[in-house]
Amino acid sequence: MAKRFDTGGGPSQRQLRVGELIRRTLSDVLNRGDIHDPDLNRLSITVGEVRTSPDLKVATVYVMPLGGDHRDEAIQALARNKGELRRAVSKEMTLKFAPDLRFQIDETFDRMDDTRRLFGSDEVRRDLDTPDDKED
Repeated sequence: MAKRFDTGGGPSQRQLRVGELIRRTLSDVLNRGDIHDPDLNRLSITVGEVRTSPDLKVATVYVMPLGGDHRDEAIQALARNKGELRRAVSKEMTLKFAPDLRFQIDETFDRMDDTRRLFGSDEVRRDLDTPDDKED
């Protein structure tokens, strides 16, 4: 019997499940301060999302430091400790390979702020509050 491949373009259930497991594990490790780097431990970092490649060998971790400050410093500290973080993740998982971790800033928070600001602008509010006069 031939294997069926999802051609929908979205992540598979396995990718989503592994990504969420990595996200929770990294969040716990960073919260507990298990990494032996004082620069990393003094930053409070939120792990917003983890996306894995289809073969589960690469995991892109989207992070945001508390308050949005020190973004570059956080990415550098995480990249510097990538090996130790990868080992911590591999202890919790039962995969054939521990995924290579790549860190990026989570832009979701900035987009939400922009959307809130857009909906709060006078022009948009005026357009949303105007009654529809096309019922003639």
